[in-house]
Formats: sequence, structure tokens, C-alpha cells
Amino acid sequence: MRIYVGNLPYSVTDDELRDIFSGFGELASAEVIKDKFSGQSKGFGFVDMPNNSEADTAIKALNESEMKGRKLTVNEARPRAERPRGGGRY
Repeated sequence: MRIYVGNLPYSVTDDELRDIFSGFGELASAEVIKDKFSGQSKGFGFVDMPNNSEADTAIKALNESEMKGRKLTVNEARPRAERPRGGGRY
């Protein structure tokens, strides 16, 4: 299951995100999303856990928990909505 983790402190690394979730079971990946130009964290990330019951447990335990003074938003990731392409210029 792919898990969305929002409201992350900007200083959090992929390894720290992995450490938070590793106590709940096996992880396939953990990634903090970064701006492609500046490399600065965007304040959210994704964790992939192959076992759905372990993922559900992690979501319930970590949603609204605090990390470095910020309350995390943790839930099942939803597919990206289709956005129109182009700039609307004539």
C-alpha cells in the first residue's frame, strides 16, 4: 500500500521517514518529495508498505502524531488527479 505523509518538517530526510515507519513492518520504499530545482523538501512524502495490514496499523498510529513540532497527516495515497496541460496562451 502506498501511504501519503503530509506536513513533514522541511528538515526530514528519506532515512528519517523510513525509520518512523520501519517499526510497523516491512518497507518497500520511503521518499520525501523535493523541489526539482532547489532540492528543498516540499513537506510531504510517500512510503510503500507491501503488507496492507501493517500499513493500516502505521496509518492509524502515525496520523496526527507530532514530529519536530508538526502534526503529521498520514493516509492511504490516492492517484493523482488529471490536470490540463498547457499554459493557456494564445
